[in-house]
Amino acid sequence: MATFETTRPAPFGAEITFRFVSYLDAKRASLVEWNNNRVTRNALSKLSNHELADIGLSRGDVDVISGPAYRFF
Repeated sequence: MATFETTRPAPFGAEITFRFVSYLDAKRASLVEWNNNRVTRNALSKLSNHELADIGLSRGDVDVISGPAYRFF
């Protein structure tokens, strides 16, 4: 019967590469979230107070709904 060694270390540099790729992916995700918030904020800012009231919002709700304005990284 054959047995396999399942607790061997990762190849040299694999963990560093994984962490770097994870870091880049997290930065990409924050960039996508920031851009979505920016687009939402711009679209809602172009609406009049009457149009905002029609969808149940006020001018002060725009910043709350669209998230932080300048949290890019």
